Amino acid sequence: MTGKHDSEAFPVPGAPQRPGGRGTLAAAIGTAALAGLLFGFDTAVIAGVTGDLTHLFALTPETLGITVSAALWGTLVGALFAGKPGDTFGSRGSLRILAAFYFIAGLGCALAPSWPLFLLFRFLCGLAIGGSSVLAPVYIAEIAPSRHRGFLVGLVQLMIVTGILVAYLSNATIAGLVGGDTAWRWKLGVTAAPALLFFILLFVIPNSPRWLVAKGRRGEAGIALARIGTAPDAAEAELSRVEQALERD
Repeated sequence: MTGKHDSEAFPVPGAPQRPGGRGTLAAAIGTAALAGLLFGFDTAVIAGVTGDLTHLFALTPETLGITVSAALWGTLVGALFAGKPGDTFGSRGSLRILAAFYFIAGLGCALAPSWPLFLLFRFLCGLAIGGSSVLAPVYIAEIAPSRHRGFLVGLVQLMIVTGILVAYLSNATIAGLVGGDTAWRWKLGVTAAPALLFFILLFVIPNSPRWLVAKGRRGEAGIALARIGTAPDAAEAELSRVEQALERD
């Protein structure tokens, strides 16, 4: 499998290489794992504002249930339909869009002037949660060294639980610092901060070498492998292995 970028051969011993190595690999895995933290944070944060929402929007028990579940419906849709964009644009490219969803949804929920708009932004948040729950583990699985792949993919699950804990701690902290009628807006709006960090970091990490090979961009795949610390001779073997796996698939 070849492409127009094949002439960009991956670095050879002694040739100048782009900065990277294990630090870039750690940054790539950490960035993808951050999606798990956002998953837990954005899912659980609403638990601290249900009373405020009930009062502000005059919610009944039924409409409160709809409000709390709006993100879960978005999560279902996002998880079901994330695969195709991931194949087309790559996990990294698709996660950038979802990071923007997280950011817009966080600010939108905090500033929402009406119940329908609040529901819309929570549903958008759910799309980001569902999509990233699929694409972040895929990205880690494709970029992580095989000997550590199981542990590193499982890191996303650990970060989800951490995100839930952070949500409760954040709600308690903001309630103590802000208080008043606007505290609930701060509790929801603060989720935009890690979302912005997630978005920025996704422009620093490389594309998945496997996805690049699948798109016929072998030269770029070699560069990506070099950036995450793969030796040139090992990179050639890895590229050949990926090509054979893709042919079998």
